[in-house]
Amino acid sequence: MIEVLKRSFAVAKKDMVIFYLKGPVVIMGLIFPFFLFLAFLIGRNLSGTQLFVGLTAMTAFFTSTAVGPTIIPWECRGRTFERLITAPVSLTTVLLGDLQASLYFGLAITFAIAVPAVLYLSVHIAALTFLTATLLAIGCFSAMTILMSSYPPTDVPADVMMLSSLLKFSLLFISGIFVPLEALPAYARGVSFISPLTYYVDALRHSAGAGYLPLWLDLGMLVLFGAGFFLSGVSIHKKVLERRFT
Repeated sequence: MIEVLKRSFAVAKKDMVIFYLKGPVVIMGLIFPFFLFLAFLIGRNLSGTQLFVGLTAMTAFFTSTAVGPTIIPWECRGRTFERLITAPVSLTTVLLGDLQASLYFGLAITFAIAVPAVLYLSVHIAALTFLTATLLAIGCFSAMTILMSSYPPTDVPADVMMLSSLLKFSLLFISGIFVPLEALPAYARGVSFISPLTYYVDALRHSAGAGYLPLWLDLGMLVLFGAGFFLSGVSIHKKVLERRFT
């Protein structure tokens, strides 16, 4: 297991050097969430807690899902993915490295923004709840990118970005960021429960003392979603692997 982690970290380091400064990653991971938050903020009388939850949730979600969907299509286009999977590493190890690249990017940007936001907005949070929820959520969202990049088996990053953006925006608007869960009608609240982002948003509210669902449920669902995304993604990647090189 230790050897697998070492090899996956080597893959992650390669991804960090090559992909962090790619245009789509910078736009979708940094610039876009900034302007989306401005649209969320302007013209609304929001409390410090609401601003903190909205800013942190959007930052974590978009930064941790900006890198992963594009790694394999770019590598397939550059013919480096073929060489990578012929190395003495399994496909699962490679995908675990891709997940780590998304995880580190999401954690670094989220904490760089959330910590100053707490101080500026004078929000009192339970640090342990915030740290645990954020780590689990970014891990979950990073695992989701493994599933996002699994199909279609294409070497055109734009194809994957289009589908992943459609999925991300669908989840964003049903996850209780713009309208709290308790204010949603019953049918909309039921739909929101299919989104992992819903449980992170609620866990952030718990950290500020205002959660809706039980905290154990929020954290448990993030773990279940993350495991499900990664295992499903690995399974699909294995099934379509040959089609990537035809």
